[in-house]
Amino acid sequence: MEIKILEMTDTQAKFVVSDASPEYANALRRALIGDIPKMAIETVEFHLGAIQGGSEDESEEFESVSSLFDEIVSHRLGLVPIPSDPEKYVFKKDCTCGGEGCPQCTIMYSINKKGPCDVYSGDLEPLGDPTLKVKDELIPIVRLGPRQAILAYAFAELGTGNQHAKWQATSGVGYKYAAKVKIDASKCDKGATCVKACPRGVFAKEGKGVIVKNEEACMLCLSCIKVCKSKAITVDADDTKFVFTFETDGSLTARQALDMALKLLEKRFEDLRELISSLESAA
Repeated sequence: MEIKILEMTDTQAKFVVSDASPEYANALRRALIGDIPKMAIETVEFHLGAIQGGSEDESEEFESVSSLFDEIVSHRLGLVPIPSDPEKYVFKKDCTCGGEGCPQCTIMYSINKKGPCDVYSGDLEPLGDPTLKVKDELIPIVRLGPRQAILAYAFAELGTGNQHAKWQATSGVGYKYAAKVKIDASKCDKGATCVKACPRGVFAKEGKGVIVKNEEACMLCLSCIKVCKSKAITVDADDTKFVFTFETDGSLTARQALDMALKLLEKRFEDLRELISSLESAA
């Protein structure tokens, strides 16, 4: 199997997987969606009752309440992308703290706002490491009215998309067959109608003829075949080559997500190979 990167940014990826099967392509898709571990807020503790002190009058009293139920605010906080480094943290159930929560398995945030104002994801303040500050700071959480306030502590932990969508690091994960585009030079009338008809710039004029310049850009629309009167062009799907695209929510970079998915698949296949070997030896 070979991978060729076509586009790679912090939040988007497009690449070609060659010498693979549809089964492997789907396994990679599922690993990207559901198996990559990332941090997300799982528990939120709200302060109840009155809160003293405002920005101008320290004697002013606020009520720890908002226009939304605490459960809805907690749900919104849970969907905020948290900066994740799975190699730095462990799953809470596997931690030496016994699941009580510690710096090895938990990231703690505080949020303290007094109305009237809008509360955003950027108001989450990490306790300890400032590099854990939420990158997307403009995700709206709740609007506070006069004399309303929110004082809460949020605890993020590792999870996977198979557990809940808030732990899904990627979105829009999909793949398609790559195209096999060929031109029969003996049939080509050199009219170059396919060059103008192709919306993706797959073909180009070279000398007096036409060549396939960018086969990987083909999206199988078949516009070239429709305008080619000499029937010199053939376009087929390659079931051993796949074009993948996906995005991340910002908690992990696209390259991190791809690397982790490939490592997870490698380990899974190796475990399966060892299991089959043990069964064969036992027989």
